[in-house]
Amino acid sequence: MVVSTPTKQSSIEEFFTSLLSKADIQINGPRPWDIQVHDNSLYQRVLAEGSLGFGEAYMDGLWDCEQIDEMIYRILSHDLEAELDAKAKVKLGLKVASAKLKHFVNPQSISRAKEDVSSHYNTGNDLFVRMLDKRLTYTCAYWKKASNLDEAQEAKLDLICRKMGLQPGMRVLDIGCGWGSFMLYAAEKYGVICDGLTLASEQTDLGAQRAAESGLPVKFILEDYREFHPKEKYDRVVSVGMIEHVGPSNYAEYFDCAQRFLKSDGLFLLHTIGTKVSTDKTDPWIDKYIFPNGVCPSMVQLSQGMEGKFNMEDVHNIGEDYDKTLCAWCVNFEEHWSEIADTYGERFRRMWRYYLLCCAGAFRCRDINVWQFVLSPYGLSKPDYVRQS
Repeated sequence: MVVSTPTKQSSIEEFFTSLLSKADIQINGPRPWDIQVHDNSLYQRVLAEGSLGFGEAYMDGLWDCEQIDEMIYRILSHDLEAELDAKAKVKLGLKVASAKLKHFVNPQSISRAKEDVSSHYNTGNDLFVRMLDKRLTYTCAYWKKASNLDEAQEAKLDLICRKMGLQPGMRVLDIGCGWGSFMLYAAEKYGVICDGLTLASEQTDLGAQRAAESGLPVKFILEDYREFHPKEKYDRVVSVGMIEHVGPSNYAEYFDCAQRFLKSDGLFLLHTIGTKVSTDKTDPWIDKYIFPNGVCPSMVQLSQGMEGKFNMEDVHNIGEDYDKTLCAWCVNFEEHWSEIADTYGERFRRMWRYYLLCCAGAFRCRDINVWQFVLSPYGLSKPDYVRQS
């Protein structure tokens, strides 16, 4: 049922009060998940621009909430956005035209990917060093037996290593290697030799420095996976939290490349955020401020991309663990903010906090998931990796 949208200010406030009450959220209420409105222009911005206007209004200080993650969880769980009259969203025709245009361009082209990926991951090593675990692992942790972030991230890295059945001397390629957390862990604990692809120069600089200090056989390669042509194939290929930057129009080529990099008897482990519904876009606020042109794939899109190239040996959903991971990152970010405040400024602080806690709320309501796939080119009759429940 579509709720008709009022036009007068008092009626607009009543409309939002009624709408939010369906998720047990109050405007200026006493609970930590209630929204504290500082400027009534917030309502018009949300009606006009949806989630983009809501996020920008928070960045501008028009509203606050003590527990943004819980508030977002409640909004998503009750699908409140669907109750907004679509006609109230201004410039709808422009949005439709933009969506149609995307079918004729590749927003994740090689040149655009280099720009978009760098815009986020080159934000600053000083920020990520303070927010992440000691190994700088910027993906969902595995909290099954862990009591803190460092333990949870090492448990995730070890889970990946065991699923791939790593053995000393194996050559491993990491597509989207970040600061090298997986490569350094796998080389240290399992005796493998690792190459990593990334498009972020700041990640490469710090990761290469850490690799040199460790003396481990780990190499960083600043190159797009589509341009990479190794001299010999790898025993294992891994890609953790990178395909979200690939885009649906490039999935088939992505899996083609992974297969090209891999020996015929090898394994490819893919770790990705996943959605329940196929799409070619993301939330407008996330797209503008956090991950430009990022898209989380659906199971259907991934299956179509790997069709004829890989057998699916194992699938594991650890999505509920990302809520806890994001909250842990936010705690670290807030605790160390004073050390970097002069560099980034208050508006960035509000933007980053909103990003982390909104995503935590989305994972809490299981609106999005995290999948780990173990894939093989020709199928394994007796997989030797460790299956996890």
